[in-house]
Amino acid sequence: MEILKVSSNSNPNKVAGAIAGSLTKSEKVEIQAIGAGAVNQAVKALAVARRFLEESGKDLFVVPGFIEIKIGDDVRTGISFKVFLENNKNE
Repeated sequence: MEILKVSSNSNPNKVAGAIAGSLTKSEKVEIQAIGAGAVNQAVKALAVARRFLEESGKDLFVVPGFIEIKIGDDVRTGISFKVFLENNKNE
């Protein structure tokens, strides 16, 4: 599973493109974000990625959770979004 790391400076449209691209290669991708700004950008990217995938009749669903990441000597808590592709979208 590919892991995409999002920061508060990440462009949601570019992250959305990366999410959609990853989901065309694999049925799941993980998004990781630390901090409120990064989580905000990740959620916006997920909404945009969903719109990108709608055009091909696909949808995604997300399972959020917590992660701990070691940065130097510190351990930080972040949010993980496990994103799965749903192929049979019923409208």
